[in-house]
Amino acid sequence: MKKRCMFSALIVLLAGAFASKGFAQTKLGYVNSQDVLEKSTEGKKIMARLNEAEKQNQAKVSNLDDQIRKLQTELGTQRITMTEEAIMAKTADLDRKNMERKRTAEDAYANMTELRDKLFKKLQDELVLIVEQIGKEKGYDFIFDLGRSGAVYWNPAIDLTADVIKKYDASKAAAK
Repeated sequence: MKKRCMFSALIVLLAGAFASKGFAQTKLGYVNSQDVLEKSTEGKKIMARLNEAEKQNQAKVSNLDDQIRKLQTELGTQRITMTEEAIMAKTADLDRKNMERKRTAEDAYANMTELRDKLFKKLQDELVLIVEQIGKEKGYDFIFDLGRSGAVYWNPAIDLTADVIKKYDASKAAAK
């Protein structure tokens, strides 16, 4: 429903622009935000940071998996010689480790989602300013995000992605 309303609003907006300026005079462009993420310096840093966080999370979960396997092996191999109390204690340890693993995995997922959303929002907010600046400088009436537009066909001649990446990287280098 939300996409349908956004699409309808876009159609109305485009119709108004075409009516007021004429279709031939309306200047359109697009940016592929996925390419910006993959090819810009800042986008590469974000992806590296997310990959590093994911590796750390996987290491924590893998460590708990190893501890669980060790407890399972001990329980399986020593069960015959263990007292009932020792079996119950080892089983309780195993249950605690399984619960800890579950919580660790859930926390890692939540933290990764939060980090990804935070980093992508920051990137998106910065890119909007760059795209607006390019649009004003080059006289564009509309610049679409190819990844979000649902476009089926586009003319590569109106692709502004390389300009956005260049300007974005330059803005980050100047900020240092």
